[in-house]
Amino acid sequence: MTSPTKPEAPTAQSGTARPRTAQQVGDEVSAVLREIGRAVVGKKDALDLVMLGVLAGGHVLVEDLPGLGKTLLARSFATTLGLDFRRIQFTPDLLPSDVTGASLYDRRSGEMVFHPGPVFAHLLLADEVNRTPPKTQAALLEAMAESQVTVDGATRPLPDPFMVIATANPVEYEGTYSLPEAQLDRFQLRVRMGYLASGEELAMLRARVDRAAPEAVLDTLAGPADVAAWRAVVERVEIDDDLLEYAVALVAATREHPQLSIGASPRGGLALVQLARARAVSEGRDYVIPEDLKGLAVPALAHRVSLRPELWVREVSTDDVLREIVGQVGTPSTRRTAAVPS
Repeated sequence: MTSPTKPEAPTAQSGTARPRTAQQVGDEVSAVLREIGRAVVGKKDALDLVMLGVLAGGHVLVEDLPGLGKTLLARSFATTLGLDFRRIQFTPDLLPSDVTGASLYDRRSGEMVFHPGPVFAHLLLADEVNRTPPKTQAALLEAMAESQVTVDGATRPLPDPFMVIATANPVEYEGTYSLPEAQLDRFQLRVRMGYLASGEELAMLRARVDRAAPEAVLDTLAGPADVAAWRAVVERVEIDDDLLEYAVALVAATREHPQLSIGASPRGGLALVQLARARAVSEGRDYVIPEDLKGLAVPALAHRVSLRPELWVREVSTDDVLREIVGQVGTPSTRRTAAVPS
């Protein structure tokens, strides 16, 4: 019996990437997460979820208090994945054209010339997206939904792949606006960072002192073509009909729950299934198991539902309601297991 070999890390590429199996993508994703973990300490669950967003081709909302590493997380993913990165600091006076770009008059040519905005990137960090009024927040809607922007009647495609990682402070925090429901529904999942445990915070401080630099210098392990190749593998992941029915049942339960005034949209079901397929690939599988759907129901659906107004003052969260729904909806039995084929 031959001894197992250490999986090779993916290499940055700019052209067409080689085809992969689910097992190979799982190994490469693990290498990427280990590298990012050198900079973002003690946030394994958050890193795993953002990576699923990358694999599933969706956008990620990172919501939490300031100073918990949201911006560092986004920048670290861009560096390690070799993606063209742009950052927009959302402020109350930000204009839609500051996001999408604008046509300006060129005196030399006598024509209007389009100057692309920061949205023209592989990975856009929309930092503190809920500090700007809804009109400017809406400038991202077309980009997030269709990977294109329309300015002055002309539609321009965005780079492929294109992904938004938006950071948001809690709505109760001073100087914030509520995100429109239509925009929230465009985010494939919501991630919460949370405070570090005491031991993890100590490790973060020790790492900062030892490296004698503000941030760790990360290696680039992939490129846009690799991300596209990973997503192609996700599209080949099998999911049985009983699991699709389970996803539908979870979404339908949000529309019938007495504590929710608005349930998840059909887009929520699509997001849940796609994230489950991405989770399978990240674990080296080419098929979905019930645990994939159960484990992702809260991050995929909780931001798409609304509590009844009378519950706002009772400290009930949509996360709590979704966990209750997951516990109530019957899980389908399956002959497949989580074991990765040898």
